[in-house]
Amino acid sequence: MSQLDRTDRRILNELQADGRITNAELAARVGLPPTSMSDRLKRLQKAGYITGFTARIDPHMVGLELLVFVEVSLDKTTPDAFDKFSKAVRLAPEVLECHMVAGGFDYLVKARVTDMGHYRAFLGDVLLNLPGVSETRTYPVMEEVKSDAPLPI
Repeated sequence: MSQLDRTDRRILNELQADGRITNAELAARVGLPPTSMSDRLKRLQKAGYITGFTARIDPHMVGLELLVFVEVSLDKTTPDAFDKFSKAVRLAPEVLECHMVAGGFDYLVKARVTDMGHYRAFLGDVLLNLPGVSETRTYPVMEEVKSDAPLPI
């Protein structure tokens, strides 16, 4: 399935708004019979458009009050250094996202922790001990203006 048609896009938008919607309700919203909807969902999953279903948890309700962005610079910019860092950073549960970027540093890390003390421990015990890390710059988030937005499909 190389391209999405209008119905596929409607399905994906509906699922982004409510991942717990029933197949029958989804079919009604996009104007398809339930059997056709089931077939389309299977194709979208098999093709990799739908990668899974999760619940969005309010981080403050579970004590994860502090969101930080961290610029990470490596001591070497070689394929081996990138590979080692990438594998290691995936193991840190505090890291929500990690992106290799072009510019003045190598990676942008988004992490969530309980408070500044937890972040200090995370920085010293985890981030600075990841393979190849030479420097970090931290940006604590003062206010989350927009997060968990659906993709503009």
